Amino acid sequence: MALPWRQRFGAMLGVFLSLLLSACSPVKVLNALTPAATYTKTAGIAYGADPRQKLDVYVPRQLATPAPVVVFFYGGSWNSGAREDYAFVGEALASRGIVAVLADYRLYPQVRYPLFLEDAAHAVAWTKAHIREFAGDPQRLYLMGHSSGAYNAAMLALDPQLLGAVGLTPADLRGWIGLAGPYDFLPIKNPDVRPVFFWPDSPPQSQPINHVSQGAPAALLIAATRDDLVNPTRNTGGLASRLRAAGVPVQELYYARPSHITLVATLSRPLRSLAPVLDQVVAFIRHPPPQ
Repeated sequence: MALPWRQRFGAMLGVFLSLLLSACSPVKVLNALTPAATYTKTAGIAYGADPRQKLDVYVPRQLATPAPVVVFFYGGSWNSGAREDYAFVGEALASRGIVAVLADYRLYPQVRYPLFLEDAAHAVAWTKAHIREFAGDPQRLYLMGHSSGAYNAAMLALDPQLLGAVGLTPADLRGWIGLAGPYDFLPIKNPDVRPVFFWPDSPPQSQPINHVSQGAPAALLIAATRDDLVNPTRNTGGLASRLRAAGVPVQELYYARPSHITLVATLSRPLRSLAPVLDQVVAFIRHPPPQ
């Protein structure tokens, strides 16, 4: 007989904590607790020639009609991260009937701004051109990211030159979702990030908030109120205000329980009780605000 959900959650949480105490990395713990029965995964698809220019596609099982699509960019201060670490994100979206594309991109010191954004744009262009082969609907294309990945999503949605270089425009996006994103961070305080943006000569055009214009795609911005890495008032709040002033549909949400890191982890099954982030993301995709 199946255990009640509270007992199941308690058992999962116990496994989660025991794995943490055994020195496993947190993302490996989350992925170890992520089921694989909800999706079919095609891994290591090249969207460019560099070894870092690859992506994975998570397709929901038993799709009856073409599904909405999310291209997800992970965080890591533009100097770390791998798409395999975020399998729990792919599963979360696929379990709700959304095709998920998780893309790697080149990192510092291999590249600096704006080359990683060019990679992100090429990943989106690949998705637009090929996602029908994976039961995705290219007319319902969304971008999503966490931390520096949310920055990538914001820049592609707000700076027309980036998607324009790959034959697309922000109008090809139905919307974008930012989790704890840095959108207005000059002068740069984080020493790990400074060389990525040529500090102290960081270009103002590197900031998403400086690219807001009328007609930009609708946005869902989510942040942790106790984020001590990316100031939520300046970044999420500031960008939301700028978008509203330009007449761009934006939803702005803050949660008290997650931190900067665990905000994205709330997409995983063990930590969804921290905040209804997945529910909000799915609602935004299923019922996007009118443009």
